[in-house]
Amino acid sequence: MTETFTLNFPASTPVLDRAHVGVVASGDMEVLLEPQLQGASVRVVTMVSGHRKTWEAVLSRFFERHPYAVAIEINDHGATPGLVGLRLEQAIELAMKEPA
Repeated sequence: MTETFTLNFPASTPVLDRAHVGVVASGDMEVLLEPQLQGASVRVVTMVSGHRKTWEAVLSRFFERHPYAVAIEINDHGATPGLVGLRLEQAIELAMKEPA
């Protein structure tokens, strides 16, 4: 059964661009990131229900280190917390890259 929820975090640092990392497949996830004016919102769509507290912990830790004003959509197909952190870091790195 799919579980969907949205979490909000205080954030004010702007990002430069949109980002898309990862792919939805067995054991993986994708992150879609868009800049917003203030605050951070994360919509999680996961195939693994019952782990909202884990998502809250991972995302809280991420936004404590990276207070970026973004809207993020995560489409998860069973990623581990370590992979969630990696994909979020990749998305921020990509969104902060100066255009070539």
